[in-house]
Amino acid sequence: MAGLSGGLAAFGRCTHAVVRALPESLCRQALRSTAGPEVDFARAEREYQLYVGVLRGKLGLQVLELPADESLPDCVFVEDVAVVCEETALLTRPGAPSRRKEVEAMKRVLESLNLNIVEMVDENATLDGGDVLFTGREFFVGLSKRTNQRGAEILADTFKDYAVSTVPVHDSLHLKSFCSMAGPNLIAIGSSEAAQKALKTMQQMSDHRYDKLTVPDDAAANCVYLNIPSKGHVLLHRAPEEYPESAKVFEKLKDHMLIPIANTELEKVDGSLTCCSVLINKASEL
Repeated sequence: MAGLSGGLAAFGRCTHAVVRALPESLCRQALRSTAGPEVDFARAEREYQLYVGVLRGKLGLQVLELPADESLPDCVFVEDVAVVCEETALLTRPGAPSRRKEVEAMKRVLESLNLNIVEMVDENATLDGGDVLFTGREFFVGLSKRTNQRGAEILADTFKDYAVSTVPVHDSLHLKSFCSMAGPNLIAIGSSEAAQKALKTMQQMSDHRYDKLTVPDDAAANCVYLNIPSKGHVLLHRAPEEYPESAKVFEKLKDHMLIPIANTELEKVDGSLTCCSVLINKASEL
């Protein structure tokens, strides 16, 4: 979940990124919604290093990398354990019990950035950051196998300056399995019936009219938008060799710096591009 500073002019601004190294246990023990080929760890590591290299080297973010924990096979997916907006960080209560200890390392690193920390301690609440879409104007929260109504209510209590609407998610792991923000007023959305139905729900819930960028592949609709002062609009999107038709749609965004990134291996265990970072905008350098 991108940590986005208030005001649409600042949407996508980012100074820091929190990431977490891949544990080798991910290959055999990571949660996955469907059975399939095993993750190639060496290839997954290369793809992850490219992703982190873009954030640090190409975009100039301060990248804070947490160490891998072999007892937490899903720990690379840091987005699910924290939602950061402006100076406040909500530490979630992931829907999968095996992932709840991932919050501990995230709490320490966010405290080091002097963010206001809110912890989700209600045992009836579950929330994965992958179900949280912040548009710069409001939050949409997917109600999924991993996120429930109580989790959405706690998010609304935490970020009182923004409207929060819930969106049923049935056929995907998370809301952002088939959508994300591709720009300040632009929702990238997949073409499946479930994705289009969710978009319709969001349009009905919102007082604002968003532009939409429809891509053929649901997985490719998950992209990472950043607004970097020296670069302008930046979009990390899935590589053409993975989703050629969707890549052609992104290539129509002439005002964006487009950075294709492969995510072939982590996709096998339901990983998307937004999953692997928590983006934070600090008003001043620490």
